[in-house]
Amino acid sequence: MKSTNTSYIAAGIAILLLLVAIAFKPFVIVNAGQRGVVMQFGQVQEQVLSEGIHPILPIVNTVKTLSVRVQKHQIPAQAASKDLQDVFTDVALNWHIIPDKANTVFQQIGDEFEVVERIINPAIEEVLKAVMALYTAEQIITRRGEVKAGIDDLLKSRLAHYNVAVDDISLVNIRFSQRFSEAVEAKQIAEQDAKRAEFVTLKATQEAQAEINRAKGQAEAQRLLRENLTQEILQKQAIDKWDGHFPTVLGGNGALPFINIRPSDLPPQDRQ
Repeated sequence: MKSTNTSYIAAGIAILLLLVAIAFKPFVIVNAGQRGVVMQFGQVQEQVLSEGIHPILPIVNTVKTLSVRVQKHQIPAQAASKDLQDVFTDVALNWHIIPDKANTVFQQIGDEFEVVERIINPAIEEVLKAVMALYTAEQIITRRGEVKAGIDDLLKSRLAHYNVAVDDISLVNIRFSQRFSEAVEAKQIAEQDAKRAEFVTLKATQEAQAEINRAKGQAEAQRLLRENLTQEILQKQAIDKWDGHFPTVLGGNGALPFINIRPSDLPPQDRQ
């Protein structure tokens, strides 16, 4: 009987301890991609818990988990170019909390939402304005890679001070005011018209020069022909063009062939 009562008491104590353990949670689980910030009576400790299960002292210690995975944040931003044109763009930022500094980030800034609102958004706006002011509107388009690199470097330096790492940054859909876009379009049309007019002028000049060269060539050919034209050449050209029919003259009794052969046209043995 006494043994049975002892068993009941032991079982009751075990159940009580289990209930106490469940209620006060003497352990904490840190999931993958997270870090645990340990606080002792609300004071942040230097220890940062990695992934896995960790024992803690209930009531004395509490743990706040922060994500250290890469997170994407996109924000619309506005700045002014060097030539005072309004520049609009969407900045897409991939970032993460430096794992070993999760306790410092939580102590100085807060959780992920507060990091975005208090640190990242103001940093993006300020960096974008600082970099865009170094380039004209045309350079922002033609040297987009250089602009992006400048923003990337400056933003990395600024956020590293808060233990936040920048993985990548993208400038999505850079655009300007409607008035500036219309002015750019008008300029492009004017440049195309000017190039077209230049081409037409050049073509006309080349055609005129070709006509001049052609006329000079014909004049030179005629000059050479006049200088080298002889009676023998004329006679040969006439023979080459003769179709084999003699010209005819009208006589009293009908048409007779007209033959005009000079002695020089006869073979040597027939000449008198």
